[in-house]
Amino acid sequence: MIPLKDYNPTRRFPVVTVLLIVLNALVFLDDRLSGHYESFLVETARGLVQTKQFVGGLSSHYALVPAALHGAPLLAWPTIFTSMFLHGNWLHIGSNMLFLWIFGNNVEDVLGRPRYLFFYFLCGLVAALAQVASAPVSTIPMVGASGAVAGVMGAYLLLFPRARILTLVPIFFFFTFLEVPAFLIIGWWALIQFLNASWLGGGELLRGGVAYFAHVGGFATGILFVLLTGVKRRPQIYRR
Repeated sequence: MIPLKDYNPTRRFPVVTVLLIVLNALVFLDDRLSGHYESFLVETARGLVQTKQFVGGLSSHYALVPAALHGAPLLAWPTIFTSMFLHGNWLHIGSNMLFLWIFGNNVEDVLGRPRYLFFYFLCGLVAALAQVASAPVSTIPMVGASGAVAGVMGAYLLLFPRARILTLVPIFFFFTFLEVPAFLIIGWWALIQFLNASWLGGGELLRGGVAYFAHVGGFATGILFVLLTGVKRRPQIYRR
């Protein structure tokens, strides 16, 4: 299921959310322009396979490497935050920014701009630490805003569980559009992240791939933030 938009109007323009999206986009474009692709031979069970890997660019200097937090912590800790603005490819940044736009504008509306900005980086920080704890000796660079975005989704789930989300749903070989409540699509997403991190081994960063523990950590932080700060839910008015 791919969320496309929600029917949940805001009272104020989401300045912080838009600025975060623009900043992520600008950093991604600069990263693409300053780096390049190189071919490598990777040994697999069937022999050597040639593959391409993106090297150079901002990612080579500002990505978070879990093992570096132990070896050179003073230099590595700032990368927890710089890595939040880096993305691996167009699909990576596209999905993160889509989710941030759909869910972030309403969360910003409720929290207020300064607190929302603090909340965003707090979720990203805890998400990064959760992933590092799952693979502390990994030397695979970690990038992406998905941990912070997961926190936004966790907050949205508590604040607007019944908000209607226009969703693209695959049915066999076809796609259809359905309106589903937020608790269903966010709950389904959270279940997938938890299963991958806990039982299916998908959260291990040693081999690369999706940082599922970061998603779980950020999501849990978003929920706890709303519960512990006593943020009030406002009445929901759905507009078509």
